[in-house]
Amino acid sequence: MNIYIDTHTHLYLQQFDKDRNNVVKSAVEAGVEYMLLPNVDEETIQPMMDLCEAFPENCKPMMALHPTSVKADFEEVLARIKPWFEKATMCAVGETGIDLYWDKTYFAQQVQAFKTQIEWALEYDLPVVIHSRNSVKEIMGVLENYRNKGLKGVMHCFPGNVEQAKWFTDFGFMLGIGGVVTYKKSMMADVVEHADLQHLLLETDAPYLPPVPHRGKRNEPAYIPHIAAKIGEIKGVDISQVAKITTENARKLFKIS
Repeated sequence: MNIYIDTHTHLYLQQFDKDRNNVVKSAVEAGVEYMLLPNVDEETIQPMMDLCEAFPENCKPMMALHPTSVKADFEEVLARIKPWFEKATMCAVGETGIDLYWDKTYFAQQVQAFKTQIEWALEYDLPVVIHSRNSVKEIMGVLENYRNKGLKGVMHCFPGNVEQAKWFTDFGFMLGIGGVVTYKKSMMADVVEHADLQHLLLETDAPYLPPVPHRGKRNEPAYIPHIAAKIGEIKGVDISQVAKITTENARKLFKIS
């Protein structure tokens, strides 16, 4: 059986309140050995940590403040979030970044919060998981200041084009590939075609962005093999090869033994 890692899933959200344990078990049965959980804000910390405590063999937490949760008081919020890196073992700083899709009001604050959290990643020697909705160029602008500083991470749900993908992989980043790659007219298929498997990670972003044939329903980690199969089809390689390489990539980046 192929072994997978879902590098980005929000299983602690209320969409899973009725069947969370079964969702984790279904994922494990589908070969998804680990599920990495990115934090959103202060309210999601406890549900996330509770889930990791319930499934310590399968669920691993990361810690950050999501860009859409950045408001005027972001500095105080970050000051309260940071001690979690001392309280528990985090696999990454995430998810952080810039989101200019929903609201641009706090753009300057988002940039500042992003930089602060990049500093955390360097301080704790952790990868950074970057959210970049409508903001790939802005993210590149921020990252340019950290070139050759040893920063590593993943562009979650990578929304850019082939040239931008190359910029990030040359920088030393991974590209997070999710259900969008299975959609018709998806730019992600182009990106996958041109990128080396060594630069790719699998993710669901559950409960969002389910792959075909589950589009329109709630996404879950058990659907990772659909994403792997599509990548295999695009690259002309067997799904077992996709599973092996992307799982090795994730183990290495997130230090999962």
